[in-house]
Amino acid sequence: MRALTDRGSVLEIWGYRELIGRLVQRELGSRYKRSVLGWLWSMLNPAATLAIYALVFGVLLKFDPPRAGNGRFDNFALYLFCALVMWNAFYGVITGAMSALLDLGSLLGKVYFPPEAPAVAALVTVLFQAAIEASILMLILICLVNVSWTFLLWPLLLVLLTVFALGIGLVLSVWNVRYRDVGYLATIALQFLFYVTPIVYPLSLIPERAMGMPVRDIIRLNPLSQFTEASRELLYGLDWPGLLRLGLMAVISLAVGATGWVMFKGRTRDIAEEL
Repeated sequence: MRALTDRGSVLEIWGYRELIGRLVQRELGSRYKRSVLGWLWSMLNPAATLAIYALVFGVLLKFDPPRAGNGRFDNFALYLFCALVMWNAFYGVITGAMSALLDLGSLLGKVYFPPEAPAVAALVTVLFQAAIEASILMLILICLVNVSWTFLLWPLLLVLLTVFALGIGLVLSVWNVRYRDVGYLATIALQFLFYVTPIVYPLSLIPERAMGMPVRDIIRLNPLSQFTEASRELLYGLDWPGLLRLGLMAVISLAVGATGWVMFKGRTRDIAEEL
């Protein structure tokens, strides 16, 4: 019965695809409204972030990246960008799901639409931004002749990541409606998660043990670490994570996404009353 209900809710989301499309257009249209540079900011923002991290961690702190897959160069900025684009997508889906429900949830008492529709619209918006960032990254790598068939697997990795992030974002959005402290706590937790995930540094830089704990193994168990490392392997190292590892990532992503979806649907009536 639960499976039929969940399937019905997915079909309902598809039935409201026009509404979701309008929400995506609304978000994209308002994002750079009254900006002189307009859509150029969609490229300038990640480029500026990349430049700052590359300066701090690649120049000042001297984190040497491994050789690229073609064996011709090593570039910290590109090595960083391969992981940063995944982090940006993860962060965007979670924060977008929480803010979208608060912004549009008040309409639930006036006009019916699936409560998860704003979160799905936020996810599509993030995918659009991630596609822009990834396209720029891949174009640079192609120009440097660092290209392989592994590029074709990267979109699948992005989809798995967004499903994983959506499950977390849906749960947090529900609790954020009841307790606004959740939004502040989530921001702090995401900042902490950024630095315990191998994004601005390689996993090999972490000591195997510290304070009597297997620190490297603990960080490796972080699912987000698997996504960032796999992204680097596919784009920068021109290698693939292996069928078993990709399979485990898919199982975890689908499990977290489905769990978050079910928990969100279980609180649908409460959401409409509390907003």
